[in-house]
Amino acid sequence: MGKEQFQTLLQFFKVLADESRLKIVGILANQECSVEELAVLMQLKEPTVSHHLAKLKEVNLVTMRPDGNSRLYQLDNEALENISKEIFTPGRIASLIENIDTEAWENKVLHSYLESNSNNSDGFQHLKEIPVSRKKRLVILKWLSKKFEPGVKYSEQMVNEILSRYYPDYMTLRRDLISHKFIQREDEIYLRNLQDGK
Repeated sequence: MGKEQFQTLLQFFKVLADESRLKIVGILANQECSVEELAVLMQLKEPTVSHHLAKLKEVNLVTMRPDGNSRLYQLDNEALENISKEIFTPGRIASLIENIDTEAWENKVLHSYLESNSNNSDGFQHLKEIPVSRKKRLVILKWLSKKFEPGVKYSEQMVNEILSRYYPDYMTLRRDLISHKFIQREDEIYLRNLQDGK
């Protein structure tokens, strides 16, 4: 999401982060209203309603048309639909985190649960313990899955040997890798599942 779109979205939420403005939007979704009508319906003073309408107009949520000596306001359905289509999509919302290190959590978990054994010269980081938390365990399993080459077929003995380098209870790790679909097993052959274990 571009900086301009991000600012538009931020402005949109700021404007709607007000109970009175949300209620005005709700009223205008059903009918056109003048400032005077809205003031009576909302039990607010007319200048206050005018202020709220000005804020809603800033983000193109309401339109105004003259009607004799007064002005009538209504919700701009088209603008609302455009905002919904352009901004409120999973892809657009996900792009809000472009400048955030999404791997920071995983790195923290790995740092907490892995240690380098100075007594061994194998250069491997060893798992201190298997996390109880499901979310943390998934981080460890994802890390372990990368110890298997994509497209390479492994026997159970090979899998056990690889996993035992990192933690003595290789059977639990192997079972977890399979149950969480990081590794698939068919006819005693094990393959890394790229879809889940990238």
